[in-house]
Amino acid sequence: MRPEDLLPHRPPFLFVDEIVNIAPGESATGWWKLSGEEWFFEGHFPGRPTLPGVLMCEAIAQVGALAVLADERFAGRLPLFGGIDKARFRRQVVPGDELLLECTMGRLSSRAGRGSGTAAVNGEVACEVDLMFVIA
Repeated sequence: MRPEDLLPHRPPFLFVDEIVNIAPGESATGWWKLSGEEWFFEGHFPGRPTLPGVLMCEAIAQVGALAVLADERFAGRLPLFGGIDKARFRRQVVPGDELLLECTMGRLSSRAGRGSGTAAVNGEVACEVDLMFVIA
């Protein structure tokens, strides 16, 4: 299965290249492989390209959305950000890095939920965040 089979996101705003594991309604794991050709590196920052932290949060949320949308109760629905808590950025992410994205659902109801996740490079956490979302 490809991320596009569940997620409504499309390039240039699809940040999950590969799904590694999905437990519907519970968790998901995926990869985002940064080539260096991505649109944001040119301006963030010239001469020292760095993945914006907010895009790591979005990538983690997209993996969480995969877990939600894989659950038949939410098929065809649209999870939207409701909030971001406790976001921490632990290391710089640069062109050529491969991010392992993981998100685990906490509370999940028919209309909203919470999740927490990480983005890591070579086993080193680059970002960790708690997410709140509504399901449209």
